[in-house]
Amino acid sequence: MSTYFPSGKGLADGRKWYVVDAKDKTVGRLATEVARILSGKNNPAWTPFMDMGDHCVVINARHARFTGSKNDQKMYRHHTLFPGGLKEFTVKEMFEKKPERVIELAVKGMLPKSKLGRAMAKKLKVYADAEHRHTAQRPEAIEI
Repeated sequence: MSTYFPSGKGLADGRKWYVVDAKDKTVGRLATEVARILSGKNNPAWTPFMDMGDHCVVINARHARFTGSKNDQKMYRHHTLFPGGLKEFTVKEMFEKKPERVIELAVKGMLPKSKLGRAMAKKLKVYADAEHRHTAQRPEAIEI
């Protein structure tokens, strides 16, 4: 009996495409499932040091939701590298301006902080509404 061990050849050719509808889904629970798809942990041949994941398209990001009082209390921060350049946004402000960014940040926070994690994050596509540009890849719909 031999053990199957995946080589790095042909991984990009065998990747599947999935589409996930974020309408009325909690952001954190949605992000964990999308991160599992991107990292390949739902794949039986998962290997920790290889990018075994599939592509994931998230639609209706504008209609995802946070529970509790996170709409007013959760803050997104970044610094412009200029003196006094700390910018802060609440979740409500971020959903109005860039709803895709909220989902992207939640998923990227659950991926490894390495070259492998950055490669996994490139396979994530998030759209604010129901239309997306990836119909040619024939993505499978997944219910989360």
